[in-house]
Amino acid sequence: MARRLAKFGMTLLVLGCALAAAMPLSPKSATAQDKIKIGMTSALTGPYNEYGEGAHRGIELAIEKWNAAGGIDGKKIELTMLLDDQLVPDRAVQNMRRLLDNKELAAIVGPAGTGPTLAVIEMAALDGRPYMNPIAQTPSITYPGGGKPRANVFSFGLQNDVEMKMQAQYLLSKGYKKIGLLHESTAAGVSAAEVVTTELKAKANAAPTADESYNQKAQDMTAQIARLQRADVDAIIYTGLGADLAVVRRTMARLGWSVPLLANNASLTPPYEEGAGELVVGTLGSMIAAFGQEPLNPAAQEFAGAYKAKHSPDRWWGADPARPQLSMSLTVANAYDAGLILFEGIRRANSTDPKAILAAIENIKDYRGVNGVYSFSAEKHHGVTEKDLAIFQYVKTGDKVKLQIAKD
Repeated sequence: MARRLAKFGMTLLVLGCALAAAMPLSPKSATAQDKIKIGMTSALTGPYNEYGEGAHRGIELAIEKWNAAGGIDGKKIELTMLLDDQLVPDRAVQNMRRLLDNKELAAIVGPAGTGPTLAVIEMAALDGRPYMNPIAQTPSITYPGGGKPRANVFSFGLQNDVEMKMQAQYLLSKGYKKIGLLHESTAAGVSAAEVVTTELKAKANAAPTADESYNQKAQDMTAQIARLQRADVDAIIYTGLGADLAVVRRTMARLGWSVPLLANNASLTPPYEEGAGELVVGTLGSMIAAFGQEPLNPAAQEFAGAYKAKHSPDRWWGADPARPQLSMSLTVANAYDAGLILFEGIRRANSTDPKAILAAIENIKDYRGVNGVYSFSAEKHHGVTEKDLAIFQYVKTGDKVKLQIAKD
């Protein structure tokens, strides 16, 4: 009898070990140790690294802020996996597979652009762990089909629908009636044009006078600019990146054509200023207002101090050593805010269980971040809203060119 019981016990032990080996390690059990681990893929190198490396710097600063205060319930936060996708969709997919295979990660921070984000978002949504979208602007990333948000996706970039509605309303309020569109041929550019078209029809019962697109990194925009000129548009809404906007502005100057140019926030960055020089003067743009306000809000002041102490004034900070440039809001500060909200959600959940974290984030109300005061719900998973924006303009004062809130 004793021999049979011993044999039965051994069988149970073997079965138990086999089951334990076969079961995946859940985020909850993995992070119940001494650290809370997160993973990230972004454009750390390549032509668009100002966005990806900027997002990386933002997340690192958020981690350092929380860890300096003791972490979350005494557990340090760690960016365990940091992968470079160079803003290339295929690389982002490969990186996302590696991140999702790591069951120790409590959350994922996604790519810096719409193309790679759209390539990975379904994978991340099926996984279910909290996914923070720091920069990509296309609304379908967060709200597929324009309806209910993906359960685990929270966005901190300036969504196209928020920004482009504001741009259309601004030009209409200034009396412009023949508005032309110029945008990159990506999902971000196409969706932005669709939003403007819908808004013009709703507010002015009119369609854009002309709609032109181009491929990212195009070195010649003569054909597109010439068609807009022949259409006799009286203002242009541009959606794309800074280096491409520099090509647009140089082309307009070469053709001797000048109409108001209203650009999106992602294009008002150092590559535009470096590529167009003083031709940037007069360019209008919609931007997150945080770093254009005086004084800076308390969260922005703290963020600026932390960034300057860690990195000193650099390309992301800008030319003025006393104040960060406006593009910091879309390359570093939004990722910083994404980290703050994620860690606050984990703290409130008192758990690394994905569902508990997601429910906790949805209950965050009136949280002061750098770029805005954030409130989330089961229906609202994007942070930046129209109240956080302003229209800016490049002006020249003396021998200096700067971007400031446009005067009416």
